[in-house]
Amino acid sequence: MLDKNGIAQRIAQEVHDGWYVNLGIGIPTLVANFIPEGMEVEFQSENGILGMGPFPFAGKEDADLINAGKQTITAMPGAAFFDSATSFAMIRGQHVQLTVLGAMEVAQNGDIANWKIPGKMVKGMGGAMDLVASAENIIVAMMHTNRAGESKLLPSCTLPLTGVGCVKRVVTNLAVLDIRDGAFHLVERAPGIEVDQIRAATAGKLVVPEVVPEMVIA
Repeated sequence: MLDKNGIAQRIAQEVHDGWYVNLGIGIPTLVANFIPEGMEVEFQSENGILGMGPFPFAGKEDADLINAGKQTITAMPGAAFFDSATSFAMIRGQHVQLTVLGAMEVAQNGDIANWKIPGKMVKGMGGAMDLVASAENIIVAMMHTNRAGESKLLPSCTLPLTGVGCVKRVVTNLAVLDIRDGAFHLVERAPGIEVDQIRAATAGKLVVPEVVPEMVIA
């Protein structure tokens, strides 16, 4: 079973050299810490930075340098700073090759709910709706079940939607799953996890091939 860093490390394997990548709040922000040395990736944050680096070491934080989730970050050499209007123009113009988002729920048709639980106060959707409406490649990083042990991979979302039919791949603490043809297709299982455990934790339709390889986490 993976922890949050393990999920981020597995998603880092999906990133290609030269890509522009947007990282959502939560587990996705950790992906920047696992990009292989020598690979050039431009991480973009909708509050107005291109060239975001990994999190700073303790004591090295700059309170003026933050991501969209108000976490302190670092900037890579050559990073650019701009207003949010320019940032969203990049997103809406489909100039970002990969978007990694967290989620509360994902449905077997690719719907995503990641911004609101009715009855609870939230700050707003932020840039999530623009990201899911504009990105062609969306990966969700999340735990397979909620704190009550209930599946977050569902036949249909029960929470207010962020986007419809937009998620292509989900990486959880248990598995890597692709979404197509109205189902979750099991691609890989986390180290030490058996297929039956993934079946039991998945409420949506799950398609399992004859052979399911174990994730390779360096």
